[in-house]
Amino acid sequence: MTKMSKIPVVITIAGSDSGGGAGIQADLKTFAALGVHGASAITAVTAQDTKGVYGIHEIPPAMVRAQIDAVVSDMGVKHAKTGMLSDSPIICAVARAITEFGLDAVVDPVMVSKSGSLLLRQEAVFTLKEDLIPVAHVITPNVEEASALTKMGISSMDDVLRAGELLLDMGAHYVVIKGGHLPGEPVDILFSRGRVPIFYSGERIPSKATHGTGCTFSAALASFLALGHNVEDAVGMAKQFVRNAILYGLEVGRGVGPVNPLSNLEIDAEKFRTISSMSDALCLLESSEYASLLSPECQINIAMSLPLRYATGVESVCGVPGRISDSGGRLKPASCPAFGGSRHVARAVLSAMNHDPEIRSAMNIRYSAEILKVISDLGFSHSSYDRSKEPEEIKAVEGASIPWGIKEAIRAHGKVPDIIYHTGDWGKEAMMLVFGRDAVEVAMKAIRIARKLAGATSPETPSG
Repeated sequence: MTKMSKIPVVITIAGSDSGGGAGIQADLKTFAALGVHGASAITAVTAQDTKGVYGIHEIPPAMVRAQIDAVVSDMGVKHAKTGMLSDSPIICAVARAITEFGLDAVVDPVMVSKSGSLLLRQEAVFTLKEDLIPVAHVITPNVEEASALTKMGISSMDDVLRAGELLLDMGAHYVVIKGGHLPGEPVDILFSRGRVPIFYSGERIPSKATHGTGCTFSAALASFLALGHNVEDAVGMAKQFVRNAILYGLEVGRGVGPVNPLSNLEIDAEKFRTISSMSDALCLLESSEYASLLSPECQINIAMSLPLRYATGVESVCGVPGRISDSGGRLKPASCPAFGGSRHVARAVLSAMNHDPEIRSAMNIRYSAEILKVISDLGFSHSSYDRSKEPEEIKAVEGASIPWGIKEAIRAHGKVPDIIYHTGDWGKEAMMLVFGRDAVEVAMKAIRIARKLAGATSPETPSG
């Protein structure tokens, strides 16, 4: 039997979001994505969706405490995060549990939902300040919550710095004020006693899927702390985690869609699948005794992109750094496949994906009239573009030529063909690009072309 490794347990003490975008649902997804076991103590059940909150049913404080007792006494929980604690009795029950169990708690002082609904009773703000913040390890208010807690207007960075000191005076060990509600690029600031504030800069992400950002941030922060990171590093890691969750948010519902805490896991899984396909394709090309016939003067590269959803540029495309050369009649890659390992072929792939998201891979081969005939004989669809007709404004922009040519060829054909080629221009080698759904499919197409070009009639047997 293999020995099971011990996994950190983090408990979320928060409300349930029936829409699945915030609350314990967002917290548990975040815990799972970051490799900690998530437990929960539900403080309220809400009826809500992407447009608003339509009802709140508070769980009796004794039941909230019973949930915490059951989990902590059994699982040895050391870290917690709190979310929606809607009234004073619930806040008091949670604060006592944190104190008695000695939990390192990340307190997200949730007051208002993304849709504008009140999630904390006005009279409970005092209890939050007097009972819960003093026992918090970290509190994570946004600007509006920090303003409500300090009773001061916050409209500038100087105001944020003053508010952070006031919140520390309330008893928390650390304070993170999230700056997304201020004008300009968002900056989060970490405050701690006796230390200079630490600034975490970010950028605005145009997205309609931002429901659950606060919950996801505090859950990620608690997770990283449970995994052994210090607060300074954990805040930066949580901010990056939330950035991806927003960037790849989910387009569901008719209001503010939820962030996607699982996007980080999904990207890692897609990267593995992409590199696996690339590795298999390279094995096929290296094993072929004919594939080197397709090598142009500039050598070959093959590339495969992450799915369109996660494709943000050439760094999202896996290629071969240094390309693939003809070595004694066999193709030999200069190195192992890596993301960002191709630029020219990567741009062609990204351009094709904009027209057909299923086409995620391409490989460049040399152009000749003979190869063009072989392609036609094999029944591969093909289209071309004329590089001599490339507009001057396109030539003036680095990296714009290939996307322009791919777009022209696809427009002429009506869809992405198997092959796109051009016959060259001044200082530009004529070239063909073989397209497919993945790298293996592209490699197999190229090998079929090479075998036909060589006049081979028997199937190749891969070596090794």
